[in-house]
Amino acid sequence: MLKLYAMFLTLIFLVELVAAIVGFVFRHEIKNSFKNNYEKALKQYNSTGDYRSHAVDKIQSTLHCCGVTDYTDWTNTNYYSEKGFPKSCCKREDCTPQRDADKVNNEGCFIKVMTIIESEMGVVAGISFGVACFQDI
Repeated sequence: MLKLYAMFLTLIFLVELVAAIVGFVFRHEIKNSFKNNYEKALKQYNSTGDYRSHAVDKIQSTLHCCGVTDYTDWTNTNYYSEKGFPKSCCKREDCTPQRDADKVNNEGCFIKVMTIIESEMGVVAGISFGVACFQDI
């Protein structure tokens, strides 16, 4: 029974190790996938509350950013042609969706999200490595 337990722990450790290596090797594909999905979420954005639109609003309001690369990404969307920029793009909390570019955040969200992910990658890797090694003890 103890050998079976050790075998399962070793198997879990190897799966975690492979997952970490795959994540590191394919990090550029992960970035591209995130960017493509974020662009798609902007094009399909609506204020009816679907989960993608809610995620876009949450990212934009939390990170004080607007669009993928910058605020002009919104000008190519149906939402912008109907209502203007979403409220989550506004620099102030009490503004309403409108077309005035001076009242919205100018910086895009993709760079901000990637900066946060890359800055926290060392912490995540360290914790993951510690957990993986602790399992084998």
